[in-house]
Amino acid sequence: MPDRPNVLLLIDDEHRWDVAGFAGDDVVRTPTLDWLADTGTVFENAYTPSPVCVPARHSIRTGQLPRTWDRYGFDAFEAGYQTFARQAGEYGYMTASAGKMHYPGFAQMQGWRKRLGPTPMKRAIGDGVFDMQEPTEYGAYGSFSDWKWSATEEITRAGVANSRVQVQDRRSVEGTEQFLKQYFAGPYYDRAQPDRPLVLQTSLIQPHYPFFTDDEDLFTYYLNRVDPYLEEPTGVDTTVGVGRTVIPGEDVTPRHIRRATAAYYAMVERVDGLFGRIIDALRHHGEDPDEWVIAFTSDHGEMLGERGGWGKGNFFESSVKVPLIVRYPAQFDPSRVTANVNLCDLYATFCDLADLPVPAGLDSRSLVPLLAGETERWHEQYHNETISQGAGNGSVAGGVDAEDLMIKRDDLKYCSYGDTEVLFDLEADPEETTNVIDEPSYADAVATFRKRRSSLGYGPDADAEYRTAGYDPGVRLDDRSFGR
Repeated sequence: MPDRPNVLLLIDDEHRWDVAGFAGDDVVRTPTLDWLADTGTVFENAYTPSPVCVPARHSIRTGQLPRTWDRYGFDAFEAGYQTFARQAGEYGYMTASAGKMHYPGFAQMQGWRKRLGPTPMKRAIGDGVFDMQEPTEYGAYGSFSDWKWSATEEITRAGVANSRVQVQDRRSVEGTEQFLKQYFAGPYYDRAQPDRPLVLQTSLIQPHYPFFTDDEDLFTYYLNRVDPYLEEPTGVDTTVGVGRTVIPGEDVTPRHIRRATAAYYAMVERVDGLFGRIIDALRHHGEDPDEWVIAFTSDHGEMLGERGGWGKGNFFESSVKVPLIVRYPAQFDPSRVTANVNLCDLYATFCDLADLPVPAGLDSRSLVPLLAGETERWHEQYHNETISQGAGNGSVAGGVDAEDLMIKRDDLKYCSYGDTEVLFDLEADPEETTNVIDEPSYADAVATFRKRRSSLGYGPDADAEYRTAGYDPGVRLDDRSFGR
């Protein structure tokens, strides 16, 4: 086996943090994810750096918040950007990735030495910028309505279908399985290289809408078991809503919503099975998953009818909070961590576990102390903080200069939308129904959040010299006393 651990990153798309057996959902069947959770570390308060696919995924691979990497514009997607895949490759790792990458433009490798299965590409508008609003001679998406169905149509069409999403996910896993055969067994030309460390990522599209499943048995299993949200559209005031909304009984029927929810649950189970195939393939080729670093997460959540909202793009928990498990039994016992963490933190964490240097300019912090049960540094140095940026009605699609910002510390979640501010106390108000921004008892906390907002380059007193969130990555390459 290699001197450094192999790393497997499993990502799906638009997966609500609470739709999994390990998260307490007693309807959905997720044996693979539950096994990862039972034998790994579950981060119960993990958040996306942006609740929209493209910026979230770029933040995961760069370890940078959108406001940090966006100073380069979407040209950050050009070849040569210091992604984690490139960092690992420069230090001897083989790097391979399958499935959904969401690279707008023509620089499609981004540090990966192998792309496996289908490699769908987001079209660009000539200079590499992703813009779905304006049609151009380069063949961009055109208007939003030309690119996607409305929320109402997504729900009314829900059911059993074998769409491109299901086809691409199957092909992505088949490509992963074929790669593992070649890498660890090499049965044809004896070119196996199991002694070279590997970073492998498989990124699936499901359970992202359209609300289809290719398995009628799964659909009918969930159809009468799910408990769908049948709520009217609500925000917290007239300016902060949930984006794509439908009105039950007016835009769609309750039966339509039940069908969409059942399809979503069926997709979650399908993803679980596909990820299970990858774990099985490792075992088949003589690999011990206990010696691998295995992480599972999603790029953002899904409202699924809550508050009448569908999709993502806002800072409510169902949109911005994500499932996150990190499993490495060779070093860490199973645990549950309640600290606020961010998907940006995976970059420094993987570097820490693989004994790699961490590049300068990241917004990433090593999760290794939390994996080992040490929380003091996280609270004292990082103030138990996590950040999300650039939400709201697709504003990130043409850049991340939107003024939308979320900062969460402990149980307080502060959201700034230009002229509108919202503060939720999630301990007292887990349903996020009461804005306490003007309550005197929270005045000191609000002042702290506003100061932090400015340091992040937001608000009326924004720091014009903003470069990063100012985190020390906390990587302890000279101290391997953590864990067992």
